[in-house]
Amino acid sequence: MSFSLLIVDDHALIRQGLHKLLASERDLHIVAEATNAAEVLDSLSRTKVDLVIMDINMPGQSGIEVLQDIRKRFPKVKVLMLSMHPEETVAVRAMKAGASGYISKDSPQEELLRAIRKVLSGSRYVSQKLADRLAEDLIEPQVTKLHESLSEREYEVLCLIGKGMTVSEIAKHLSLSVPTITTYRARILQKMKMKTTAELIHYAIRHKLVEPLE
Repeated sequence: MSFSLLIVDDHALIRQGLHKLLASERDLHIVAEATNAAEVLDSLSRTKVDLVIMDINMPGQSGIEVLQDIRKRFPKVKVLMLSMHPEETVAVRAMKAGASGYISKDSPQEELLRAIRKVLSGSRYVSQKLADRLAEDLIEPQVTKLHESLSEREYEVLCLIGKGMTVSEIAKHLSLSVPTITTYRARILQKMKMKTTAELIHYAIRHKLVEPLE
């Protein structure tokens, strides 16, 4: 049996790396590539795909928003999310949104292949660290955190603010306009009842939404 894969990442080097990694896997075939949400949905409407391997950071729509669209329109297609974020920041959101698996981009190649195979077999893939976190969420009483009221895009902007990125840098990173990011920042401050960017950065670090500085 062979499987058809759709690779989604706006960075050519990542797509090339996945091609190289999967070249020796005779039953895994990359049948299409995409760099944004529109291309993803167009490819899925035209091509039979078993698995989408998708970056969680997308220009335009966020990866989780695209994931939700895929789950609604193509419910049989499995989605493995890739990210440079530490698992605690977005993995739980991705899994709750319907991802079949979540793996960090800096994971060893063997682990990525293992994740792909496990998802294609019909199982879900998460690291042991994330499995422990999910178990804690089930066992311990949940206290709603301020950032849980944010939309997916607002949450993504908050994480980038937490990394110390400026509005202009975030706009460029997400392929959005500066006024749009400014609006997102204002909404985040309002929803989280904060007044300054410094407060947002402190919150993101304290709640481990960004990796600690070396």
